[in-house]
Amino acid sequence: MAAADHPSTTAVATLRRRLIPFLFLLYVVAYLDRVNVGFAALDMNRDLGFSAAVYGLGSGIFFVSYTLLEVPSNLMLARVGARVWIARIMLTWGLVSVGMAFVHNATTFYLLRFLLGAAEAGFFPGIIYYLTQWFPARERARAVALFMTGTAIAGVIGGPISSALLLLDGTWGLHGWQWLFVIEGIPALLLAPVVLRRLDDRPETATWLSETERTWLTTTLAAESRPRPDAHHDLRAAFGSPRLWALAAIYFSIVLAIYGVSFWLPQILQALGTTSSATVALVSAIPYVAAAVAMVIVGGHSDRTGERRWHVALSALAGAAGFALAALVPTSLVLSLAALSLAAMGVWGTLGPFWALPTAFLTGRAAAGGVALVNSVANIGGFIGPTVVGYVRDATGSFAAGLWLLAAGLVVGAAITLCLRPTHADPR
Repeated sequence: MAAADHPSTTAVATLRRRLIPFLFLLYVVAYLDRVNVGFAALDMNRDLGFSAAVYGLGSGIFFVSYTLLEVPSNLMLARVGARVWIARIMLTWGLVSVGMAFVHNATTFYLLRFLLGAAEAGFFPGIIYYLTQWFPARERARAVALFMTGTAIAGVIGGPISSALLLLDGTWGLHGWQWLFVIEGIPALLLAPVVLRRLDDRPETATWLSETERTWLTTTLAAESRPRPDAHHDLRAAFGSPRLWALAAIYFSIVLAIYGVSFWLPQILQALGTTSSATVALVSAIPYVAAAVAMVIVGGHSDRTGERRWHVALSALAGAAGFALAALVPTSLVLSLAALSLAAMGVWGTLGPFWALPTAFLTGRAAAGGVALVNSVANIGGFIGPTVVGYVRDATGSFAAGLWLLAAGLVVGAAITLCLRPTHADPR
């Protein structure tokens, strides 16, 4: 049998064609609904009289409910299946996202952002856990990277789309930012029933795999899930693992950077003198293009070499350098865009190899709960990042100090990564 015809080759290729594009689409919609408030804020803050501190707190409060409900949501997904639970998540977050159009003061802003976090809790760790049920360990960094390019592509397409929607200002008596929330929330509602029809919970039920592919895949995954001295299968043991908490700390630094810049990127660019909200939304796509390219390259190289820790650490340090450079050139649009693009490449480049680390030593129920724990603890950074940047912006009139904070967090994350002891599943 030729190498190209071996079940390991054809099965993985089939998985990538069938699962990754669809899951990628879901994540684009999810991430855009999560961060489109950054584009809406270009006009919403002015219309509603929100200060930078109010906006930063409202952006970050999403992660309070999101963090609290991550673990129970993912355990429920493991119980009822990804197909039903992901569809439920999409339906509820779509409804709340559309409801963001009715924000009229700080209280309603905080409330709806809190509800959006509750609705979306479990989506990302649920998909990561779902991928472990389909992709063998050696293929996961690339699979996760391809899926997670959705966060970068949401920034790429979100800019132009949001730019166009902001131009609807005054149509049917609605502000442009209200149209943005309504129209960008609808895809989640439309995709919820598609999830029910398209996703299979396990390879055993996937009729779109050949019998040979299905047999090879189930056998390989079963072998990887067998007890190993360095693996955790029990949820209580996993939660008591220092390695799991170290990974949560690393991901905290990554999430701090991702949302610290995602919620503020349009306003950082606006502060450089690009006054048109529509123009700012367009220009903000540039760092996300760079991030998407870096994710695929770094994730693919990590899988080919089998190395994870150095890929995470060096990417984090590149992100830190980008934020530091952006803080040092606060008056140049071109240089700031270049620096922020480097930051985005570094931060998003960590994601594929990072998520291959916890799934390498967690299996079964421990994988569902452990992945959710890492994500939920780390997403406290999603609250702290935008909130602190907002307060710093109000206090100093500049984003520079906030950018230095994001850079420092990534340096700490890189250091913790390199201090991790290699395991049998992650030999380097």
